[in-house]
Amino acid sequence: MLRLEFDREDDGRWLAEVAALPGALAYGHTKDEARMKVEALALQIRADRLDHGETVPQLVELLVRR
Repeated sequence: MLRLEFDREDDGRWLAEVAALPGALAYGHTKDEARMKVEALALQIRADRLDHGETVPQLVELLVRR
């Protein structure tokens, strides 16, 4: 199970991150934009892991950090 975490930067941008997937983080002007970007990136990382025969957990839990 992977956790999708959000932080709001001082400048108002949102940062979304999947801590269990190194490199899976993205900024957006809105929380939804950051979420969409990091989910797309997480899918790419997961696909790469599948191509290499690695175990791939699912994105199923959301956690909002402020």
